[in-house]
Parts: sequence; structure tokens; C-alpha cells
Amino acid sequence: MAEAKTGEARTIVIKKYANRRLYNTATSAYVTLEDLAKMVRAGQDFTVHDAKSGEDLTRQILTQIIFEEENRGEALLPVQFLRRLIGFYGGQMQPVLPSYLEMSLDAFAKQQEQLRGQFKQAFGGAPGAGLLDEAVRRNMQMFEQAMRMWPGFAAGMPAAAPAAEDKPASAADDGLAEMRRQMDEMRAQLDRLAGDPKRK
Repeated sequence: MAEAKTGEARTIVIKKYANRRLYNTATSAYVTLEDLAKMVRAGQDFTVHDAKSGEDLTRQILTQIIFEEENRGEALLPVQFLRRLIGFYGGQMQPVLPSYLEMSLDAFAKQQEQLRGQFKQAFGGAPGAGLLDEAVRRNMQMFEQAMRMWPGFAAGMPAAAPAAEDKPASAADDGLAEMRRQMDEMRAQLDRLAGDPKRK
């Protein structure tokens, strides 16, 4: 089956052969990791399966894509983040960390979409350079604050920059407040799972 229906969207099936070649069953063509990276950026959903055994290799291939991107100078993951991430493997928090990180990135993406919508409504198009810089700054600030809420990531991170006092509240601030609330709830649950006496 070339494509699997998921509601209205379709999940493209990529087959990986023993010679490490990747075959897109939707286009009947071989593809590279770079092609798959472009598909991810375009919002195209796909799964990767071993052509012989049918084993799901999607996670492995996505990890390889990240490795390739980091190696070509498109570094996105800070070294300290990677060290702490590795430290969670085999620990008590490993089962819940994926959900936490997924929630953090989802909130980050929603914040970005809200800002784009505000720019479009206010200016009728894409934001200018200055406004885009401000949006990026706010998003990075939000993600750093979220990471500080997770005890394992808080150590070694730079102190949070003081919030500007002269900036009026906006929908973006509301989004950040909601994310903080969700993070507080998640942190409380994690502390209870870890048996932290301070949170009992």
C-alpha cells in the first residue's frame, strides 16, 4: 500500500532497503535523507519501514536527519541540552520526558502560529525584519523558561533575562502564561512520580 489514510491526510510510506536506499512508494522514486527533511518541513507525514521485515524505522531515520542537519552546520541543539538529554536515558524520568518535550515544542509552535496570525491581521502580510526578530526572541525566551521548569535542564542554563516593563500585554503573553500553567502541572506530576519529598 503506497499511502495510508489518516483522516483526510495521507501518510506516505518510505521503504528502506538493505543497501540503505530509501524508496518513496507514493512517487515510485528513490529519495535521500535531505529529501525526507524537505518533506518534514513541508508538513508531509511519512513512515519508514524495512522493505524486508516491515519493521518501523521512522524514529531511526528522523534521528539520522537531525544528525545530518547538525553535521552540516545547521546546529540547533545546544551541547548542554544534548548532555542533559543523554543523562535521562535509563533514568526514572525517561518514560515521561518524551511527553514533556513534545508538549513544550507543541506550545512553541502554537505560539509561533499565533504571532504569525497577529502579524498578518495587523499588517496584511509577512512580518518585517524587526518584528520577526522580536517574535523569534519571544519564542526562544518562552522555550528557555520551559526548560528551566524541568529540574534536569535548569542547571547550567543562563539566568532568564528580565522582562521588559514598558511592553503591553498581548495575546502572545497570554499564550506564554497558559504554557507556564501547563508546565507547572506537568512538573508537579513528574515530581510526584520521582518521589520528590519537597512536592509531597
